[in-house]
Amino acid sequence: MATTKKAESAADTKKAADTKKTATKKKASGMTGKMKDSEFHEFFVDGLKDIYWAEKHLAKALPKMKKASTSEELAQAFEKHTEETQEHIARLEQVFELLEEKAVAKKCDAMEGLIKEAESIIEETDKGTMIRDAGLIMAAQKVEHYEIASYGTLRTFAEIMGHTEVVALLDQTLENEKATDVILTEVAVSSINEPASEE
Repeated sequence: MATTKKAESAADTKKAADTKKTATKKKASGMTGKMKDSEFHEFFVDGLKDIYWAEKHLAKALPKMKKASTSEELAQAFEKHTEETQEHIARLEQVFELLEEKAVAKKCDAMEGLIKEAESIIEETDKGTMIRDAGLIMAAQKVEHYEIASYGTLRTFAEIMGHTEVVALLDQTLENEKATDVILTEVAVSSINEPASEE
């Protein structure tokens, strides 16, 4: 009986040692924590730089979209979104800080194209029309959907790497982007689309 207990105790000790070894190996290979030296971590940081550029340029484009709006309700939605975009920029800077990375913007071709599309809608529609507003909402929602996709993916990457605080910050922005998309839909349905179709 005593021999069996000794054998069980030795097996438990070995199991604990093996578990500790596995955890140490995982840590060393970057499977937990920051994964600082991994290619995946670099890819993640690159994605953050991309969306950082996108947010900074969107912050400049939104006031122009507000100015071009016919509907006061839409103008207010763009003003609110401009303020929120500044918060998103500050939040991303917090993320870079947590990751011990420099907050650097890398040109985002997708956002550049989406902003150009919004500018062309302003150029190609008449001032004071609901058609222009409908076009601006379409352009803004394309931006929102791009941002939702970006933040959703980046949050998932952060989760995989165990960046708990970063996950929380990216999740805040993601929920914010989703809420803005809903607001734009509500504005379109309640007061823009129908009058635009009658112009």
